[in-house]
Amino acid sequence: MRIALLGPLAPWRGGLAQYLGLLGEALVTHAEVRGWTFTLQYPDALFPGRTQLDPDAPRPSFPVEATLNSIAPWSWRRTAAALERFAPGLVILKWWIPFFAPSFASAVGPLRPRGSRVVLVCDNLVPHERRPLDAALTRWMLRNSDGYLVMSEQVEGDLSRLKPGAPRRRVHHPLYAQFDRGRHTRETARAALGLEGDVVLFFGYVRAYKGLDTLLSAWPAVRARRPATLVVAGEFYEDETPYRRLAEAAGDSVRLLSRYIPDAEVEALFKAADVVVLPYRSATQSGVTHVAYALGVPVITTDVGGLAETVVPGDTGLVVPPEAPAALAEAIVKFFEDALAPRLRQGVERVRGEHSWEALANQTLALADELHPTRGWR
Repeated sequence: MRIALLGPLAPWRGGLAQYLGLLGEALVTHAEVRGWTFTLQYPDALFPGRTQLDPDAPRPSFPVEATLNSIAPWSWRRTAAALERFAPGLVILKWWIPFFAPSFASAVGPLRPRGSRVVLVCDNLVPHERRPLDAALTRWMLRNSDGYLVMSEQVEGDLSRLKPGAPRRRVHHPLYAQFDRGRHTRETARAALGLEGDVVLFFGYVRAYKGLDTLLSAWPAVRARRPATLVVAGEFYEDETPYRRLAEAAGDSVRLLSRYIPDAEVEALFKAADVVVLPYRSATQSGVTHVAYALGVPVITTDVGGLAETVVPGDTGLVVPPEAPAALAEAIVKFFEDALAPRLRQGVERVRGEHSWEALANQTLALADELHPTRGWR
């Protein structure tokens, strides 16, 4: 069997590249796997961060070729030709934003009449921040794909509305266990970061929909009752000024690490934390939950989209309403005052055994069987 992956792969940074790479690693025991990735992902003018690359990110064990420029049509044809020479039975794409529809659809569409089948791993089908052409671009990609892996009820509902009856599998988001390299205990992580007492972590790039302002607004109420430290670790994709004002108003108990966090630093941040907070305004799912679980840390999240589906209240974390600073503060205080950490960490341990990359690989293969590729398959 031959399987092609198309999308961000190391050295492109972040959870999307990690997800696609780890899925590929799980599939190499079942098929010949090759990857195609970007020469240019986002034009600098459209990327709000400082860098799109992580030169230290581990490279996949399977072959990867950089051919695709998201804004260069000649590279779309070049990628389609490279994929055609491989003649895969299955092409897997990570799908998260309509901007990539022209390049992705043009690269994989020509393969489908020749017997290849295209599967999208759908982070979102309706983006958090909507733009005028989103619906048309999403429909273009859906016309050029065959099957779908969805990880939340909300995304599955969006798929049913946009492409009724489309073949799909509802799958668990696997845990990012690669971050647990065994280099830190809770104590050594805290010593390395200079942390003590109650520690709360907000992790990941900052945009309005992630609700960091809600958490910062809640923080004075937390500090009035607990000697806690809030660590905000991630690059700002919008103006930092309003967030810094809120952090300053909350006092010196907020530590801002305003930058991209490389993989090598992730383990210490999570192991030093007592709890991870996701105060999102909207979401389908978040990889941050699965980094937290992989490193044994409970989660407090808001009840939005598919995000709350990843938390079992009272077992792996707590769930609160969105945009409600008082409720969020109360949940954080309750976590510490009721000493919930040991019980919730036990729940997280149970989850760790249920969310594996091998299980995702098996679901992907089962979906592909249902799609009946006529070449490059069993």
